[in-house]
Amino acid sequence: MTFKEIQDLIKLINRSELSEFRMKDGDFELTVRTTDYVKRGPVVSAPAPQIIPMPQQQMQAPAPAAAPAASVPAPAAPAAAPAAAEKQEEQGNYLEIKSPMVGTFYRSAGPDKPVFAKVGDTVETGSTVCIVEAMKLFNEIESEVSGKIVKVLVEDAQPVEYDQVLFLVEPA
Repeated sequence: MTFKEIQDLIKLINRSELSEFRMKDGDFELTVRTTDYVKRGPVVSAPAPQIIPMPQQQMQAPAPAAAPAASVPAPAAPAAAPAAAEKQEEQGNYLEIKSPMVGTFYRSAGPDKPVFAKVGDTVETGSTVCIVEAMKLFNEIESEVSGKIVKVLVEDAQPVEYDQVLFLVEPA
């Protein structure tokens, strides 16, 4: 499985209501857990045959099957609404640079190297703003927007989630 296929799979899982996804193909083994994952006791192995290597078109099929679980996140939404409103007020009309993957956020290429982007720097579309380490791979994250960085929302060497806002950018 290529890195791009893994990224696409993570995006698909995040759009669904799944809290855990496991896949094993020979020596390759992949487990993805969302923030909704709750560790439970022994799990019945009956679902395993449904998740083991599937053709690409079948990977998209589980999303509708997860629709009955849509009521699970609903109770959390009202509690998160005030926090989201406060966050939006703080962000104003800024553009966001988000993490394209789950991993560890690094502002520079090494401890003795300068940071890629700091508050006040102007970034262009395609310029590297940070690194996210995922599965022992260091991925340079490029800006998809142009403008001036007004806030760095993640501390160096902290874990980040898929689609988490890393930087706020004032449009150019």
